Amino acid sequence: MKHLHVDVKQDLLRANDLLARSLRETWVRQETFVVNLLSSPGSGKTSLLEGTVESLRSSYRVLVLEGDLETDRDAERIRARGVEAVQITTGGTCHLEAHMIAQVWEQIKEKTYDFVFIENVGNLVCPASFDLGEHLRVVLLSVPEGDDKPAKYPKAFRTAQWMVLTKMDLLPHFDFDPDRAEAEARKLRPDIRVFHTSSRTGEGLDGWVRALILAREKTFSRS
Repeated sequence: MKHLHVDVKQDLLRANDLLARSLRETWVRQETFVVNLLSSPGSGKTSLLEGTVESLRSSYRVLVLEGDLETDRDAERIRARGVEAVQITTGGTCHLEAHMIAQVWEQIKEKTYDFVFIENVGNLVCPASFDLGEHLRVVLLSVPEGDDKPAKYPKAFRTAQWMVLTKMDLLPHFDFDPDRAEAEARKLRPDIRVFHTSSRTGEGLDGWVRALILAREKTFSRS
């Protein structure tokens, strides 16, 4: 009997990509702009989202999907800002997959949103392989992590259109070179767009939010 080689991972990714494409088509029809945020744990995703939704909520319908291994603490933080948030608890899975997003969307599909932010599980490895149907993938890198992360986790930075350097207020206290971090990221993706932010001081938040609004407008003016 011949030995058959079954590539389970490739089959899983293929099925994920098909579902992600279907989700993206739905969101294009609804003009719902979806942003997938990737980073290591503790890089400041939730803090960035808190400031972002505060700026958007008066003019746009906003939803946040919070991916986490356990607890719904991040979702509670977003709800405290007056924005709807849905917790997706993975129970140990180190990333979100399209079927998890689809299950949530099936329950809330009667609602409409202008922006949906997906806060992926804190991990720079697994989430980079899974398309969630997003229009924009953003990778965060905080000053305390070090400027060598793009070289160490290339897929996360290669697959992201934007990179946000967070916790810039801590720059005087760490050996972190923003120019070096940007140069390393551009080796992987020359057209990556880079933002410098601090949730503590508010640095860069206005520019980040304006860029999101413009990206949404450009996306749906082409569709």
